[in-house]
Amino acid sequence: MYPPPMLVNCSGCRTPLQLPSGARSIRCALCQAITHIADPRSPPPPHQPPSSAVAPPPPPQHVPAPLGQLPHPHGRKRAVICGISYRFSRHELKGCINDAKCMRHLLINKFKFAPDSILMLTEEETDPYRIPNKQNMRMALYWLVQGCTAGDSLVFHYSGHGSRQRNYNGDEVDGYDETLCPLDFETQGMIVDDEINATIVRPLPHGVKLHSIIDACHSGTVLDLPFLCRMNRSGQYVWEDHRPMSGLWKGTAGGEAISISGCDDDQTSADTSALSKITSTGAMTFCFIQAIERSPQGTTYGNILNSMRTTIRNTGSGGGISVSGGGGGVVTSVLSMLLTGGSGMGGLRQEPQLTACEPFDVYAKPFTL
Repeated sequence: MYPPPMLVNCSGCRTPLQLPSGARSIRCALCQAITHIADPRSPPPPHQPPSSAVAPPPPPQHVPAPLGQLPHPHGRKRAVICGISYRFSRHELKGCINDAKCMRHLLINKFKFAPDSILMLTEEETDPYRIPNKQNMRMALYWLVQGCTAGDSLVFHYSGHGSRQRNYNGDEVDGYDETLCPLDFETQGMIVDDEINATIVRPLPHGVKLHSIIDACHSGTVLDLPFLCRMNRSGQYVWEDHRPMSGLWKGTAGGEAISISGCDDDQTSADTSALSKITSTGAMTFCFIQAIERSPQGTTYGNILNSMRTTIRNTGSGGGISVSGGGGGVVTSVLSMLLTGGSGMGGLRQEPQLTACEPFDVYAKPFTL
């Protein structure tokens, strides 16, 4: 279990901010306001008599997030997109920032997310608080679910390195925790699936939907969701129960959480050893976008997963990936961006996975964001 982070409300927009140890002020990456923290060594203010005491104001109600809460017939939509290239390091990846840009393009043009409701974390951002280091990634995940209510649709997309480490508390079926690797993981450490689950899965209230799209190695159960859809090559599937034997609840508080990941927990991309250059970085994002493009409206989760797996297999067997025409539509233009952005596609062996907080019929449930 992770100790609860020390949070303070932003003085400008009231978004919870995670305070670094020893810090006396923090700047909000969303509204840029600086929140100052009182020095605990300072003497307390003099006690006022009851006659002059002022009743404290009531706790603030949920304030719409500063990155846009535009009215929408299907509720508010919010996304965190993180692409990390680890440039100038021995772990450098070629296509991850391009993946992030393409996912943003897809959410805006295909799924009608407002541009200012999408928080981008890449090394190309000019704001230092939107660089994808561990602190900023944690703050972005807190923002994603902060104040969410019924009707909200949340998306977390990550393209970068993933890894795994030995689990010692007995809550993993395979004995390993899956992790995401922030830009500064070598000095600050990785973000473990237990923390991701506690931050963006367990708080989800009834009526809120979360989708995560994770393009990384060892990412099959990186949200620690209780059930994994094990699908064979003919499209037949069975749900595996990954609930911890300890009884610790890994699901939501009534909401819906679904994760589509690039590969199984024990898989890496082709020509890849742990935390070295991944030549097929971006393959999962490419296949996801292509599956969306090729599927009719109302397509199901099962059809999306099958399409992605077919594309991976065809590429691995030398079949290549072609971009369908369709008049040069919005999503086709996204695929063109991916093809020209450096995401390698050679020799793929990973199998995209689907996990969820509750089992469902993947061929009956329509895919929606």
